[in-house]
Amino acid sequence: MSTLSPFAWTEIPNATAFINDTHVFITAEHLQQLEMLSGFVTSLSENLDVLFLIVCSAFVFFMQCGFAFLECGAVRSKNCTNILIKNMLDISVAGVAYWALGYPFAYGRGNAFIGYEYWFSYGFPIESYATWLFQFVFAATAATIVSGAVAERCEFVAYLIYSFFLTGFMYPVVTHWAWMPQGWLAVGIRDGTVTFMDFAGSGVVHILGGTCAFTGALLLGPRIGKYDVDGNIQQIKGHSVPLAALGGFILLLGFLLFNGGSLGHISQPGDGGIVALAMVNTVLSGSFAAFTGLAVNKIGFLGNMQWSLLVTLNASLTGMVSVCAGCNLYHPWAAAVIGAFAGLAFIFWSHFVDEVLHVDDPLDATAVHLGGGLWGILAAPIFARDIGIVYEWSNLSGLRLAWNIAGGLSIALWTAVLSLILFGGLKWAGLLRVSKDIEAKGLDIPKHGEAAYPVEAYGHGWGEKGDALKNLAAKFAKGGLLIPGGGI
Repeated sequence: MSTLSPFAWTEIPNATAFINDTHVFITAEHLQQLEMLSGFVTSLSENLDVLFLIVCSAFVFFMQCGFAFLECGAVRSKNCTNILIKNMLDISVAGVAYWALGYPFAYGRGNAFIGYEYWFSYGFPIESYATWLFQFVFAATAATIVSGAVAERCEFVAYLIYSFFLTGFMYPVVTHWAWMPQGWLAVGIRDGTVTFMDFAGSGVVHILGGTCAFTGALLLGPRIGKYDVDGNIQQIKGHSVPLAALGGFILLLGFLLFNGGSLGHISQPGDGGIVALAMVNTVLSGSFAAFTGLAVNKIGFLGNMQWSLLVTLNASLTGMVSVCAGCNLYHPWAAAVIGAFAGLAFIFWSHFVDEVLHVDDPLDATAVHLGGGLWGILAAPIFARDIGIVYEWSNLSGLRLAWNIAGGLSIALWTAVLSLILFGGLKWAGLLRVSKDIEAKGLDIPKHGEAAYPVEAYGHGWGEKGDALKNLAAKFAKGGLLIPGGGI
């Protein structure tokens, strides 16, 4: 090929190049057109990456709807409005906190511990807003995990405070550790040959969210009537299995984009294959986790010997949580194995938290997210393609496992300490839990003035049967009937 540079060609009316002994003539005009085409391709690639992140962000945002329906169905009807507005405000509070403080702490220029640039998006490059959007919906997801564990008895103001703190500081610092090049977990040891393996957040999102959820539920204490005087568990059933199932299905869909979108771009060679592999592994892990959770529950080992829909759904979600850490690296068979063990992890953690520790977690958020996240962080350095322990039994692969364990425990410890300070301070100030009277009657009316299912709104009005619920409501209002347990 000719040694003339493209800049030299533009000075020659009939520039010449030699390609495989073929004499090719390129005019300066044609060369300019090629340069324009090259610039167009570069711009198209950049915009394609932006579009990819925007679409993935929208689906992860839609997971808030899934959390809302799942949690709404899992609580009693007297607390539905309360749980729905909390899920709504997860987005709103996170939007303010992450814009003002969270993103700078997470992705601003900084040191190995924390970032400190782009406060209130000052000086933020416009081409990076898609990245901001994707990271924001991750932060909101971490906050939403907590809402299920503290459902039906947490003060509304306390919820606003801890959501702001989690998305504005607690979560962003961990993000900086693991996902910024200068973060100490990302830097790793052995000159960068051993780094923290967490592609889509088994540790960063789910261990953090699960640990905060457990700490909040622990300091709040159980709901009234959850445990009798002898410590025996009394089941408090949610009011709508269909709503919970709908929410779960939305979350299963969202996880595909949650994990696949974590690559952050789609325009480079091989990107499509990596995204597709991440999604396939997410499906397989969730599927195998659902089967093992269902089977173990039916067998009766730490289960109720039933074909339980809710157990199956939560086990599947646990499988998708577990595969997050290495979904871009696993062969499909490894994702299946990880999912199978994730189903077992869910059953174990659900039993351990409820029946051994007597911590009331209405949504099993601890079992799904903390249990699944811990297993995911362990699984990544074991099953990672070509470099995992099952492929390479060496000191190096052992160090990768040790570093991931250290990272997972550091995230859990950081979260536990800050959560104890936060929830403990709210409890000391009397702001953490509603009064016993409000808890017994339900939070919807006294806190929000909006019943999710106002009885007087039901009925078709044609005859006695059509007005049955309205008449029943009138009797309640007159004091003619007593409501067992203080509410519906």
